Parts: sequence; C-alpha cells; structure tokens
Amino acid sequence: MPARMPTYFISHGGGPWPWVPQMRAAFANLERSLIEMVAAFPQRPRAILMVSGHWETDEVRIMAAERPGMLYDYHGFPQHTYEIVYPAPGAPHLAARIAALLAGAGIPAELDPAQGFDHGTFAPMAVMYPEADMPLLQLSILRSYDPARHIAIGRALAPLRDDGVAIIGSGLSFHNLRLFGPAAQQPSTAFDTWLADALALPPAARQAAVLDWARAPFARASHPQEDHLVPLFVALGAAGADEAHRIYHDVGLMGGVTASSYRFSSLGVQTT
Repeated sequence: MPARMPTYFISHGGGPWPWVPQMRAAFANLERSLIEMVAAFPQRPRAILMVSGHWETDEVRIMAAERPGMLYDYHGFPQHTYEIVYPAPGAPHLAARIAALLAGAGIPAELDPAQGFDHGTFAPMAVMYPEADMPLLQLSILRSYDPARHIAIGRALAPLRDDGVAIIGSGLSFHNLRLFGPAAQQPSTAFDTWLADALALPPAARQAAVLDWARAPFARASHPQEDHLVPLFVALGAAGADEAHRIYHDVGLMGGVTASSYRFSSLGVQTT
C-alpha cells in the first residue's frame, strides 16, 4: 500500500522565474525548498495534483488531457519564456477518480481536456521534476474564492493521499503586485506571522482562523484578491488533522516580501 502523502501550500514564485537568471537567483531559497520537498516525500508520488491560483472557474474543472499543453499567463518577460515546454504526462484516469470523489461529496465538477499547464504549475514543477516525468494534472479554484467551499473540496479529495497522490496548493502567501518592494515589508511580515500562528493551532481552531482570514492583520493589503491564498484552503481541507510544518521562509524577497510555504503531515520536517 502506498504511504500516505502529505499535502502542501507552496509559494510558487513570480512568472517563469526558473528560466530568467536574475529571477532564479532571487528565488534561490524557494528553489532549494522545492528540491528538498521532493526529497522529503515518503515515496515517489503516483501523481501530483496541483491546485493553482491561476485557473479560476465558476464550477470545479479537472485537467483531463493525456498530454496537457502550455498556458503562458504572464506578461513582459523575455521572448524565450513564451516558448517554454514542460512536457509532463497528464493523468486522465486520475481525473476521472477526482471527478467521482467530488460528485460523491455533492460538488459539481467537469473534466477539461483542453486546459494547459499555467505558470503556477509548470514553474515549480520544472524545479521539482526537471525531467518532466511525473504525471501531473491541475484542479481549478472557484471564482467565488469561498474558503468553506474550497476546504470542502480538499476534504473530498483527501482519499487520494492514500493512493500516492500529492496534493499541492500553489499560490503565494503574499500577493499584492502594487506593493512589491519595500512597501511590502510591513504587510507581508504581519500577515505571514498571523498565518504561521493560525496554522499552528489545533485542527478546529485552525480551520476557524483560516475561514476568517480576512480579519488577519493586513489581510487585504496582502491579498487584495485572494486567488493566491485560495489554494491553501484546498490543501488544508485535504490535510484533515495533520500538523502544519513550514518548509520555506523568505524575508526581503523582491525588495521586501516575506513569504512562506507549508507541508501538512503527521511527520515533522525541517524548516528552511
């Protein structure tokens, strides 16, 4: 029987950062954490299910292509970053299993054979699995951003963990493009501190705190639009009562941002 896989909320970095040398240098700590994350898996995953903050839909959609294409959902980067190909295989059979789990929980979902990998998926995966040999698919987030609905989605998908599937919420713990730079220091540090404290609470209190995240210090300054926080809700729902362990922490990123990533599991891990 496969080992029970952890779930994750990761900060996925900016745009196509692994292909831009200056950005890759700036995200050196993130890159190291992603490599260490793979090394810490209890076994090689059967597949990775990525919940990216860059795919929003009215109802849940599940990537179902055998060979997903690419989605260059960024602007103003060098031309070569619009020619990136990350040729990971899809997982259509797993997509059908996900649809069945969601249906069993009363959550409408549809298979999507056309959706390609966005940078919230292919950028971190290029570091984690540079050979692109890990079966990979994405799950959309809801445009409503409703925390309770996304926690319920994660809870419905929790059985995948016992099938060797790693569920990864991919966003950023701070995402306010207008405040990147020194102006990000105070809000990102305050929100990051709140997030660490909230995720360290016992399971029921942790969920209550996350459901009420908008009351956190500098919540709306850190997430004017919470698309990059929503993947956390799915990861948290799938985590159940598992403990949160910080696996990445950066201070002064992009001139002032404090950012973190988390693993949810019953096993302790070292903090980066």
